[in-house]
Amino acid sequence: MPHETSFEELIAEGATAPVEGWAFDWLAGRATEERPPWGYARLVAARMAGVDAALDIDTGGGEVLAEVPHPPPLLVATEAWPANVPVAREHLAPLGASVVAVTGDAPLPFRDAVFDLLVSRHPVRTDWPEVARVLRPGGTFLSQQIGPGTVRELSEAILGPLPPPAHRHPEHAVAAAQAAGLTVVDLREATLRTVFHDIGAVVWFLRKVIWTVPGFTVAAHRPALRRLHDRIRADGSFVAHARRFLIEARA
Repeated sequence: MPHETSFEELIAEGATAPVEGWAFDWLAGRATEERPPWGYARLVAARMAGVDAALDIDTGGGEVLAEVPHPPPLLVATEAWPANVPVAREHLAPLGASVVAVTGDAPLPFRDAVFDLLVSRHPVRTDWPEVARVLRPGGTFLSQQIGPGTVRELSEAILGPLPPPAHRHPEHAVAAAQAAGLTVVDLREATLRTVFHDIGAVVWFLRKVIWTVPGFTVAAHRPALRRLHDRIRADGSFVAHARRFLIEARA
C-alpha cells in the first residue's frame, strides 16, 4: 500500500522548497489556477515587437519578459526583491535586457519620457505619476494586476473572517491613472478558480505570495494549517478564487 504523505512531511516540503523568481512550476500536480482570458504574455510580446524602448516594472525573475521573441533595442527591467535580481538577470541576458535593482518606494531611476512601452505583471504598487513621467508622449502602460480580495478564501482559512477588501480595486487604478494625466483605453477583469490539493502547496504559496497572509510562518499558523490540511484530506482539495484585472493606459 503506498505511503500517504503526512501533515508534517507536507509542511516540511512546502517550507523548504525555493521561492525565488516568479514562476510557479513547483506547484505542478499540487495546485492549479485558471489563466486570465486575455493572455498577458502574448499581449506583451506583441507590443514589444513594435517599440524602440521598453521597461518591465517588478519583473520578478524575468519569467514573462523572457518569453518575448522580438525584444526592442532598449529593454530594461526593475526588481525590488534582492533574491529575484540575479534570477532575472540570468533569464533576461539572452534578450540583451538590463535588470536594475530598486527599492519599492523610490522613484524610477530613469529620465523623463524615455520609454515607448511600460509593462508590469502583478506589481506590488503602481506609482502612476512615475509611470506617466518616464513614458514618451503617446506611449503605453500595460499591466496585469491583482484584484481586490484575491484568494480571500485562503486568507480567511488561515486568519479567520476579514473585512471587505479596501485595496486593489480596478476603479481605483483607473482614477489614479487619470489623475497622473494618462488616458485609460482598456480595462478587463477576471475571477479565476484556484485549487490546492495538499497543505504543502498552501505553505509554499503563502511563502511566495506574501500579501495573502501577511507575516505568514508555519510556526505562527500551525493550528490553522492543520485544520486546512484536514479539510483538504476530507474534501480532496481546497478551492479559492484569484482576481485579476488588465489595465492599459496611454500618455
